[in-house]
Amino acid sequence: MKTLLLALGLATALSAPVLAQEKLKIGATVYGLNAEFMQIWTAALQKHPAVQSGEVEVTVFDGRYDALVQQEQFNTMITQKYNAIIFVPMDIEAGAAPVQAAVDAGIPVVGSNARVNSDVLTSYVGSNDVEAGELEAKAVLDKMGCKGNVVIIEGPIGQSGQIQRLEGNQKALAACPDVKVLEQQTGNWSRAEAQTLMENWLTSHPGQINGVIGQNDEMALGAIEAIKAAGLNVSDFAIAGVDGVTDAINAVKAGEMASILQDANAQAQGALDIAIKAVKPDYQPQSAIWKQYPSMGWEDGKAKTYLVPWTPVTTANADELLKSRQ
Repeated sequence: MKTLLLALGLATALSAPVLAQEKLKIGATVYGLNAEFMQIWTAALQKHPAVQSGEVEVTVFDGRYDALVQQEQFNTMITQKYNAIIFVPMDIEAGAAPVQAAVDAGIPVVGSNARVNSDVLTSYVGSNDVEAGELEAKAVLDKMGCKGNVVIIEGPIGQSGQIQRLEGNQKALAACPDVKVLEQQTGNWSRAEAQTLMENWLTSHPGQINGVIGQNDEMALGAIEAIKAAGLNVSDFAIAGVDGVTDAINAVKAGEMASILQDANAQAQGALDIAIKAVKPDYQPQSAIWKQYPSMGWEDGKAKTYLVPWTPVTTANADELLKSRQ
């Protein structure tokens, strides 16, 4: 009998630390993985020290640019009792219901990169998209000397990046009343869709387009492809995008466009640190991004918003940024 009690006591003693060290299961649903920016964001999650050490297991779900797909992914994570969820929503409004469902099930949700209209998020880790829209539009307008005609290629209608960057675009345009917007349409963050739009606009407005405001780099790059395919000189246009993807950095080096870096690594790893903190109250952040951007301030992981600063891409820092991708 003593032997049995001893064995039971030993088993209990051994099980306690095993339970305490149980690997956290965190899911991330992102709006889509077709383009480089979200691929960089996803890779950054897997490179987080807590994932590398085995403390956390991260599963990334491809939302396939569909809010309903993301809602189903939330249902899966709720059913499978994930410890926390990181959300990069396709739609600012449609994303609110699944967030509420997860929180009602006791699962904390951290927003990253794109916003959702919900006040039950644990926190949001991203960048100021109004500022980005104003910066990119100003780069285009400065090159144009505040005169001429522009086209605006928007992100997916209803996503926070499209809404907020357009607000920034319009702020910059308001300072240049002599500039006319000839066309404004969504390219859905897609290089191919933007190329088709630009091809059509070059035909509809021959010799009239002076500037292109692409709300992300992929779409600005699509416009550049259309300009080249039409046999026109890219340097005759003022073009800007947002994100600092690899091809855009090279295009900045070539003098073809302007861009600002949206730090996917900082957004993803910051969101994961916050998600772990929401599950483990004594957790201290492990990502180096908090030292890289001291202005963000860890604030014990309890701030509602963490904004990663924008970095203009220039010919001076382009090679350094490219090296960080290797």
